[in-house]
Amino acid sequence: MIRFSKACVTGNEIKYIQESIETFSISGDNLFTKKCQKWFEEKLECKKVLLTTSCTHALEMAAILFDIKEGDEVIMPSYTFVSTANAFVLRGAKIVFVDIRPDTMNIDETKIEEAITSKTKVIVPVHYAGVACEMDTIMDIAKRYNLFVVEDAAQGMMSTYKGKALGTIGHLGAFSFHETKNYTSAGEGGLLIINDENFVQRAEIIREKGTNRSLFFRGMVDKYSWVDIGSSYLMNDVSAAYLWGNLEKADEINQNRLNSWQKYYDGLKELENRGFIELPKIPDGCVQNAHMFYIKVKDLEERTALLDYLKRNDIYAVFHYVPLHSSEAGLKFSLFSKEDIYTTKESDKLIRLPMYFGLDNKDIEKIIYKIKIYFKGTVDE
Repeated sequence: MIRFSKACVTGNEIKYIQESIETFSISGDNLFTKKCQKWFEEKLECKKVLLTTSCTHALEMAAILFDIKEGDEVIMPSYTFVSTANAFVLRGAKIVFVDIRPDTMNIDETKIEEAITSKTKVIVPVHYAGVACEMDTIMDIAKRYNLFVVEDAAQGMMSTYKGKALGTIGHLGAFSFHETKNYTSAGEGGLLIINDENFVQRAEIIREKGTNRSLFFRGMVDKYSWVDIGSSYLMNDVSAAYLWGNLEKADEINQNRLNSWQKYYDGLKELENRGFIELPKIPDGCVQNAHMFYIKVKDLEERTALLDYLKRNDIYAVFHYVPLHSSEAGLKFSLFSKEDIYTTKESDKLIRLPMYFGLDNKDIEKIIYKIKIYFKGTVDE
């Protein structure tokens, strides 16, 4: 069976984990936490980053930093992972979903403004598949209506929008280092990017259980105490050590995935030209990171049939999100602004193909071949 995903391993992770253990200081904000955070601040050219236990927790921190309260409204796409919404629902917000663009599966920036009310406080663009949302338009809307923006860049590490790293454009940004992502911190982990300096000190406090412990260790207060709400959002240093093993080869990992992405694209382009499938679209000004390669077929029935066919041929491909507004919790905690023209229809058509660092070219060739066979006689004999 060709796996759908595989955790990224470069070969140095065990060495760094051992090194972390031998320091006898393996809680958060130690040797490898600091090395990783410095790497991100330099690579992404951002003001401040904080490693967290997950992207979910980075988003939860954003909700606290924005002082989300009961009755506030938060705008986002319905085609996203549940954590995007949950982080704000936990603080009492109502989620307002906006339709997506069919070309990128990202939030339709032209539909955001009409979803804004006097209760709106935050816009959450989700960079699907590591392809950027139309951030200039979104930031302009946010500025005119005095709204906060947190980029859900869970899938976006190493992607850019008009030369800027994803996650560095909004007031805050959140990344994931889950094992399915391009880079991982031993299976689970996340990152909060702070682009507005006004949030830096409080973010450190929230991350340290609501205490000013970080200020104490920098000698800025003579003792630390409970000063705000918060939780334990620190990544442990062993997980950061694993992540460091990925980051030191970040460019190699990125290029390997891009090569796989391009091989899929070139091999399946014929099927798109003949009207059997749709391939991913990358807008001008966007540089993607090959987080995933997906195709879109005619409808839900064909998607189900193709997935079953691939499984019978030892290829594990998957569909992705079920739109949140149609879920049990979505019906309770959210509303959909205007009409769902593309969200459900396009999500029903999407199939994610295997993608991971080190994916064998022969496996990609097999997947392409089998998909062509499925679409009846399109393979050159």
